[in-house]
Order: sequence, then structure tokens, then C-alpha cells
Amino acid sequence: MIANSLRAALVCLVLSAPACLADPVTFETATGPQTLPEPPHKIAALDVAAIDTLTALGVTPAGIVSPLFVDYLDPEMEGAEVIGTMFEPDFERIAALQPDLIVLGSRSLSQANALSGLGPVADMSVGDDAMADGLARLAAYGALTGTQARASELAEALDQKVASVRALVAGRGNALIVMTNGPKLSVFGAASRFGWLHTALDWPQAVDDIGESRHGEAVTFEYIAEADPDTLIVIDRGQVVGGGLAGAKATLDNELMHQTKAWKTGHIIYLSPSEVYVASGGIQALNITLDQLTDALKSGS
Repeated sequence: MIANSLRAALVCLVLSAPACLADPVTFETATGPQTLPEPPHKIAALDVAAIDTLTALGVTPAGIVSPLFVDYLDPEMEGAEVIGTMFEPDFERIAALQPDLIVLGSRSLSQANALSGLGPVADMSVGDDAMADGLARLAAYGALTGTQARASELAEALDQKVASVRALVAGRGNALIVMTNGPKLSVFGAASRFGWLHTALDWPQAVDDIGESRHGEAVTFEYIAEADPDTLIVIDRGQVVGGGLAGAKATLDNELMHQTKAWKTGHIIYLSPSEVYVASGGIQALNITLDQLTDALKSGS
């Protein structure tokens, strides 16, 4: 009897190992733990940050959005099926793909109910703390895809880079985060989508009572001049949305800005909006933004 059972087990192991060994996998989402009956083989990712982190783990999603807005992902996407944009999924292509998991971010989350009929849906949005949420999603994707060791390596390297930038920030004074969109200006505080630039880097805010709107608080040049930040961190949304909008450098070049400490000392840092804004929370995007800050701080910007 024992011999027969052992023989049956060996036959199962050899001839149908995946079926025998596939176990449920539980991972953390933005809304809590989620369990799949087995690790997903085909992931449809409707979020750039998700695609960013998955590829960093060596996992290429079967379905992706387009455009990606970040060029460092393009070489990794060969063979992946385009299944719509971040805001508008292509339901027919997703249905044909038959994904084992559909990953959504904040921009695609409104489609969750409609997509749930095509496969399991996971809310992997990155919220207001892109650093903490990005690291949490990294760990979750590691658990989901069996790449926990690689995820731990990436997390440790990111922590070290954060510590290095924090050391460069120390003693530099305060900072104000400004997004330009043509002539329009918005500021963001520590509780915003860019707030990790303050909280993770111990960078004091030039203004403490900035509203917590995800789109920032609309301000004027007079507001920035009165805030008089030691450093101005600039994100040019117009670079992403296009439309022939004036660039941030041209927008900020005026007499009111010339009066600020940041302008007088040359302490103005322009961050690439594709990484810090579109792919926010992706492990590669976070690294790129930290590298840009490192270069700027070391050069005296």
C-alpha cells in the first residue's frame, strides 16, 4: 500500500509537477491581503509603476499599457501585448489574453468592477507616500512572483540610497515642491503624492500648511516669493502631457522668482516628471529620482 502511494506520488511529481506543487499565494494589495489559487503566469498590468517594479524583479507582464512615458522600460517590453492605456483598458484584448491577474493603479482603478469579469483584479495603487507604498508593492510583487530574494535586495539598495541623499540634504534648509503646467503653478506638501521628498529625506517644508489635494494647491508667483524657499524642487507636468506648454524654466524666470533664496543661490532642482509623477512608486523610478537628486545636490543646485 505504501509502495503504491509512493509510486503514485512520484508519477504525479514527474508528469504533472505544476499541478502537484502549485499552492495558493497571498500578497498585500492597497486594500489588504489577497489570495490567488496559484502564482500567476500571465499578469496584465494597467499601471506604469507596476510594470516598472515587476520588470525590476525580472518579470515581464503579458499585458501592458501604452504609452509608458518612461523610456527605460521600452527594451523590456518586447513581446508584451498592449492592452490599452492607464485610463482606458482594451477589454477585448484583455479577454483574449486570459490573464491570471489584472493589476490596477490609481489611474485605472475606476475600471476595477468592469475588469473583474475578465480575471482576478488587484488594487496595487501607490498612494500619497510613494516611497513607503513603492516598497510595500515591491515586497508584494516578490511574494506574488516568487522573487522575494530579489525584492529584498532591491529594497535594501533603495534604503541605502535614501540614506545617502538624506545626508546630502542635512543642513541645506527647507524646500518647496512646485509643479508647473504651462503658466499654472501648484505646490505640494509632506502629505501629498510627492511628500516622500520631505518625509523620507528629512527635508523640512518651506510652508507647513499646504493643502492635501492629490493635484496640489494652486498658487501664484507671489506665494512662492513669500514662502522664499531655500531650495525649489520643480516638476514640469507639461513635459508629460505635451500640448506645446511653456517649459518650467521659462515659466519660473521672472522678477518675483528672482527674489527668492532658491533662485539667488541656484538651488533649483528640476526632476524628470515621467519618473516622479507618472511612474511614482515604481522601484526603478524611485531610484532614478534619487539619482537625480544626488547629482543636483552634489553639483550645488
